[in-house]
Amino acid sequence: MALISILASVFAVALATAGAVWFAVGRVRGWLVRRAILDLPNDRSSHHVPTPRGGGIGVLCGLIPAWVVIALVLPGAGTVGLAVAGIATALACLSFIDDRRGLPAALRLGLQIPAVAVGVWLLPPEALIAQGLLPLPLDRLLAGFIWLWFVNLYNFMDGIDGITGVETASLGLGFAVIAWVTGSFAELGWALALAGAAAGFLVWNWHPAKLFLGDVGSIPLGYLIGFLVLLAASNGAWAAALILPAYYWADATSTLLSRLVRGEAIWRPHRSHAYQVAVQLGLSHDTVARRIGTWNLWLIGLAYLSTSGDWAAIVCLGIAVAGTWRTIADFRRGG
Repeated sequence: MALISILASVFAVALATAGAVWFAVGRVRGWLVRRAILDLPNDRSSHHVPTPRGGGIGVLCGLIPAWVVIALVLPGAGTVGLAVAGIATALACLSFIDDRRGLPAALRLGLQIPAVAVGVWLLPPEALIAQGLLPLPLDRLLAGFIWLWFVNLYNFMDGIDGITGVETASLGLGFAVIAWVTGSFAELGWALALAGAAAGFLVWNWHPAKLFLGDVGSIPLGYLIGFLVLLAASNGAWAAALILPAYYWADATSTLLSRLVRGEAIWRPHRSHAYQVAVQLGLSHDTVARRIGTWNLWLIGLAYLSTSGDWAAIVCLGIAVAGTWRTIADFRRGG
């Protein structure tokens, strides 16, 4: 397939995904309202009025078909892309049950582990995220841990209007840039489809949100993006794979460790992430989401520069970490 045809195809798929998600989420919102599937405010919520929860159904109705089309059409996708789409759909079904009834944390984790394990097992042998520094079994174990953590941190961070839409759009654009640099056309298509899906969802989720994503959306999105993280690392862009989601992994990981130190039950809902503290201290949801999006644009630039060599990777990663911690510190001060 000619390069121009590939580019035209992936951009067409991204635009179609945005439109499909916008339409599907609107229809899903009506169904959620009729069924009274609402997220009711409580002392751990960042919203104040009952809001439909389950918009992720509409997101996946537009995104999964696009992901499958890309896997079937673009070179380099292989069967792993189809398998990942299928697993993400299965995780969405599980997560919708969790949204409706609530499942024990141990059960959720117990089902996520095999989902990640199958995905890791399907990776080609040459897809080494540690660049050959570890033997294959250890490399796969590391990949599984990173993927599982990403699935859960993506869920943890979905706590205010617009934040996950902004992050997903940013990561989609960022991984598209890295895929272009590494010549990974299937990853380019998947990344742009994610960005398109996020744009379609943000129309409904921007503050004040007309509906929420729900675990039915955040868990499978975390799974799909975690897959792109591993692919980028295995293609040599290990620094970019760390830089692009820097805000999400830094906020989620630092908050988790802080809660562990304080002896809190980490599986229980809370409002102690930096972005949540910023809202409690007076910043609006859209202000926080915009600031994260702005910093993410800088991260995309750093990720691109990091692909130019080993020293550039180290320097860009250092700048990304320092800037992310500064953003987190500012949020915790309400500034």
